[in-house]
Amino acid sequence: MFPQRLDSSLAYDIAKAMMDGFNRHYQLFRSESARAKHRFETADWHGQQRAQRERIEFYDLRVKECVMRLEKEFKAGAQPMDVWQQIKLHYIGLLVNHHQPELAETFFNSVTTKILHRTHFHNDFIFVRPAVSTEYIENDEPAARPTYRAYYPTRETLLATLVRIVDNFQLQHEFEDLSRDAAYVQEAISERLALVKLRANFQIQVLSSLFFRNKGAYVVGKIINGFVELPFALPILHNKQNQLVIDAVLFGEDELQALFSFARAYFMVDMEVPSAYVQFLRSLMPRKPRNEIYNALGLAKQGKTLFYRDFLYHLKHSSDKFRIAPGIKGMVMLVFDLPSFPYVFKLIKDYYPPQKDTTREQIKGKYLLVKQHDRVGRMADTLEYSEVAFQRERFEDGLIEEIRKFAPSQLEISDRDGDGHEEVIIKHLYIERRMIPLNIYLQEAFDAGLDEADARRQIERAVVEYGNAIKDLVAANIFPGDMLWKNFGITRNGKVVFYDYDEIEYLTDCNFRRVPVPHNEEEEMSGEVWYSVGPKDVFPETFGPFLLGNDAVREVFMKHHADLLDAAFWQGHKERIQAGHVHDVFPYERDKRFVRRHASHPIT
Repeated sequence: MFPQRLDSSLAYDIAKAMMDGFNRHYQLFRSESARAKHRFETADWHGQQRAQRERIEFYDLRVKECVMRLEKEFKAGAQPMDVWQQIKLHYIGLLVNHHQPELAETFFNSVTTKILHRTHFHNDFIFVRPAVSTEYIENDEPAARPTYRAYYPTRETLLATLVRIVDNFQLQHEFEDLSRDAAYVQEAISERLALVKLRANFQIQVLSSLFFRNKGAYVVGKIINGFVELPFALPILHNKQNQLVIDAVLFGEDELQALFSFARAYFMVDMEVPSAYVQFLRSLMPRKPRNEIYNALGLAKQGKTLFYRDFLYHLKHSSDKFRIAPGIKGMVMLVFDLPSFPYVFKLIKDYYPPQKDTTREQIKGKYLLVKQHDRVGRMADTLEYSEVAFQRERFEDGLIEEIRKFAPSQLEISDRDGDGHEEVIIKHLYIERRMIPLNIYLQEAFDAGLDEADARRQIERAVVEYGNAIKDLVAANIFPGDMLWKNFGITRNGKVVFYDYDEIEYLTDCNFRRVPVPHNEEEEMSGEVWYSVGPKDVFPETFGPFLLGNDAVREVFMKHHADLLDAAFWQGHKERIQAGHVHDVFPYERDKRFVRRHASHPIT
């Protein structure tokens, strides 16, 4: 029995070390998130952006630290499997009364799979399903803030309550006129409640931490009246005099969905119990998957875990097959999808045509850039996975042949269990929300049998949104590179989002030039480029022939976005960014703003 006691003690010590590693990670994550409040108060926008980038790396660094400690102190990789089973049981015991058990389980999986060095991991050694419920977790320490605060105004006290809601966040910076802004919010709420009887349970529930992103802070909550719940958010910004203003009030699930979009940067939020925040946010946005809410809160690894669980569940309850994704095939990425599942799967090809002077590592670097950058609602977030196993029978033969032809290094097919059921293993892939490619959306306007007026309206909406998307990317210091329509998609809410990242660059790294005036008739008539072109040179006036072949599209584009063909537009934005200016890109329509009512307009 003595060796068994030794094994049990060792297993507990390893489990405790892993828990210590997670607790250190979440403490650092939470501290960095909490510091966002000070950066907002002091208008440290560059610091806010830097912190948002750096926080993404925290998780992998802490996993690496934990793995090194376990190998050094316990030779964890050499321990037999029965010890690892005990480690998991001890770890479950340590999760009792933990405030972030779901995150700690994911951390355990990350560390375990690094140490065991297996392509696929037996369910006994990782958390395939959660072992501890996250329902009704609260921080019961005496000085702890609750997850949300409830306020009980009447029609007469609504204005004072709104002021108190904002005051309770204790922002250490003066408002231009908080009472005035609260009156704007009161007016907007009163319009919603004008013909509604206030019920006995009328209340406003507000999450106890502000949500910080870029140059904004957001109050997030809901108004409850009888059986009706109305989600809302209040964006707080700095004006030109560096005073605070409430810039707008957002109502309803759709406007909250836009605020928490998968195409935006992650929020900084100080949360002791993240699952409680997720539960509250799901009551505001019930159609939004939990994995996307965790992602929006900066907890991307948990988002990946939940996405994969949802994906496996979907596979079990569906029977359609993976296929080559519809649309124009990419030169760098091979894209496939499952028709019944609202995502696409992208893997990097092994071979590229001569005009694509790039490498696998450079492409992965571009995707990492997007992950760490402000996506301003215009670049789709990606989930990155390695060694993903699928059932071979779920793949169309044509897709397997496509992968064999263009990305053989990324494909393995084997019967690992020897039971006659083959698996397809993809070495590395990215997963994104599926959207309608913009070129297909435009073509449908001509092909769908719409009358001419409806077709023109659909084209106009799409082309205007396309130009707006590019201008938002420019404001965020991103040059998309390949601006063809096929590289943009339409979301469910009609937003245009960019999703082809292999040629993106920082705007400030590009050199925007006009095409030189030809010196003679021979140069003018030449079908070849007769002038020198550097590796980062961009000539915006040459975009037209590639984008504007259709007369209807060209007419709309030139009416609304002709400046995108002018090098001065791009160069002007580049110079402003180099001078330190951080542009505002609002996650809501401009007509929502109170800006026209303010004495001093917020930064625009």
